[in-house]
Amino acid sequence: MIEEEDDIAARLHVEAPLAAAAEIELDSAQTHYLRSVLRLAPGGHVALFNGRDGEWTAEIESLGKHKAMLRPRHQTREQEPEIDLWLLFAPVKRARIDLIAEKATELGVSRLVPVLTRRTNIARVNIERLAAHAREAAEQTERLSVPVVMAPQRLDEALASFPAGRRLILCDETGTAPPIAELLAQAQGKEDSWAVLTGPEGGFTPDELDGLKKLPFVNRVGLGPRVLRADTAALAALAVFQALAGDWRRGRRR
Repeated sequence: MIEEEDDIAARLHVEAPLAAAAEIELDSAQTHYLRSVLRLAPGGHVALFNGRDGEWTAEIESLGKHKAMLRPRHQTREQEPEIDLWLLFAPVKRARIDLIAEKATELGVSRLVPVLTRRTNIARVNIERLAAHAREAAEQTERLSVPVVMAPQRLDEALASFPAGRRLILCDETGTAPPIAELLAQAQGKEDSWAVLTGPEGGFTPDELDGLKKLPFVNRVGLGPRVLRADTAALAALAVFQALAGDWRRGRRR
């Protein structure tokens, strides 16, 4: 049995079920990482998680050029319930949209939804790249799950299919909405499902804001006296939510 945390050389997300003595085959990218980046060899140990079966210590049984076989030995953490928090965001330029995916994962978001607004100035969103950033962030931050990355949707489509019972926090840059802390003070102790919506550089159009205000599940909030960039607004809203109404109110479990 592995007792020292230092014996675990890496932490990887896999899709396969995890159980004692199961065989886990890694993809070529993960195999390359273990073999060529970390310079591991058969007999080494890594941590595995899949979002369903908790976290397991696994032993490397074989490590070839393109394929590795691992065998889980024992469970180190049971799967825990996680907060149900979505981020709907207007895509921004490449480096900053990658940052949103990475940091939103660190902040506990369960779903990332790119939404195309009238002022969105991005023609294409590479969801495979965003998913890779989310997976790497989950591996590095000891999450037991990886957020789902959705295909881009038009704002009106996302709102039309918005699930009943989920509350949407609209980050309104006009300066007319109540502070976000006001709304979240009322939400403490409630088990509602939530989503945060942030707009593009240049903000939502007046027509978009008017339409959003009319929806019963939308809660307009302000993010302080300064106009924030789109990526800053998304991460600031998530951090405030987690601090006041989310899972930052409990400690880190080991």
